[in-house]
Amino acid sequence: MNICKAVGLRISKLLSEKDMTLYRLEQKSGILHGTMMCIMNERNKNITLKTVMQLARGFEMTLLEFLDDKIFTDEKLEID
Repeated sequence: MNICKAVGLRISKLLSEKDMTLYRLEQKSGILHGTMMCIMNERNKNITLKTVMQLARGFEMTLLEFLDDKIFTDEKLEID
């Protein structure tokens, strides 16, 4: 699994936990709909730290809280 897929899965998990819609996350994070769709549909090959920080803010959490999930520590996570 690559980082972009992991971020998409983390977004899905948090949306469910926080009972939030993707549209609401886009509004709160300032991420454009097209960009969000690329992340969620795994069309992005790379994701920037800025985008991850925007996502964390959209969820009203710190960057560390967003990244605090076993999906990001999986040894099979591809970083290239």
